[in-house]
Amino acid sequence: MRDFNENPFIVIWELTRACQLKCLHCRAEAQYHRDPRELTFEEGKKLIDEIYDMDEPMLVFTGGDPLMRPDVYDLAKYAIDKGLRVSMTPSATPNVTKEAIRKAKEVGLARWAFSLDGPNAEIHDHFRGTSGSFDLTIRAIQYLHELDIPVQINTVISRYNVHVLDEMVELVEKLKCVLWSVFFLVPTGRGKESDMISPVEHERVFRWLYETSKRVPFDIKTTAGQHYRRVVLQSKMREGKTAKDGIHYEDVLNKGLTGQVDGLGRAPRGVNDGNGFVFISHIGDVYPSGLLPVKAGNVRETPLADIYRNSPIFQDLRNPDKYKGKCGVCEFRHVCGGSRSRAYAVTGDYLESEPYCIYIPKALRNKGTNCC
Repeated sequence: MRDFNENPFIVIWELTRACQLKCLHCRAEAQYHRDPRELTFEEGKKLIDEIYDMDEPMLVFTGGDPLMRPDVYDLAKYAIDKGLRVSMTPSATPNVTKEAIRKAKEVGLARWAFSLDGPNAEIHDHFRGTSGSFDLTIRAIQYLHELDIPVQINTVISRYNVHVLDEMVELVEKLKCVLWSVFFLVPTGRGKESDMISPVEHERVFRWLYETSKRVPFDIKTTAGQHYRRVVLQSKMREGKTAKDGIHYEDVLNKGLTGQVDGLGRAPRGVNDGNGFVFISHIGDVYPSGLLPVKAGNVRETPLADIYRNSPIFQDLRNPDKYKGKCGVCEFRHVCGGSRSRAYAVTGDYLESEPYCIYIPKALRNKGTNCC
């Protein structure tokens, strides 16, 4: 079993911040032109070597729009030839041609992920800030199917689309996607707190996602929605279910067996910002995630493994007993942990309590308080 203190489960590399879209929630506040300070091709190969040496985690090329880098396929081929699993999250722009997708398949890209933030052009294009984005995305997904490349759909839940989630599920199923990755908005970059759904709505969507996951043919995962894992575990305990290895979900929580069981989300155990997850910016800065803009180092100066393993920021994030407020006393903190990104965005402290969680830990229920 992978030790998150030593190696991440997933590495996200922001190849560039260049992008032709103007998404309302853009973490990167993407620009139309590439930054001359981007990691070079040779620096990229060195970084890929370092990633490979960290027990071969999953590598995701993101941006901006990774297709804005002419050497994206060469970087992908280098990583894949080493043995890494590589996927890419390009923007739905005219860069996504059938020829571009064919080239990706030739170098061995495992999966493409596209964003769809609404079941129709009106909602999606508004959120993406670009007219025609919806139609381009649907066309690109059709290209992927023609070339037998698995498709992942990413959706950011916000006040603009929370009322059409049933229609979103129908569309994801119709598009024959293998994974629906549901992001819960973090107010960073261009994202605003006023665009977010309420804490009660978060809980309602989590419960809806769990029930939906039972009947759809694709997997569902969440990002910046760590408390979905708590909802899943609570549901499984109520249903009296056992994990694949026979462990009762009640024991997962009560006997501290959270490290021995998966099935509470697509990633193993409680992946969170800096805990099984690491983000490298276009200029080599290292962060716990792209949504938690607290710099821990730069790969041009320090090897990635040293930053991930030894940075006080990462070490604190990997210790749920250091969390503050109700997250710090919550019985689900090793399963969930709350979004460290959202805690930082709203409170300025990445160890503070998840501000968009309505759950009251058992330790606080007899104290007449529901906040910390």
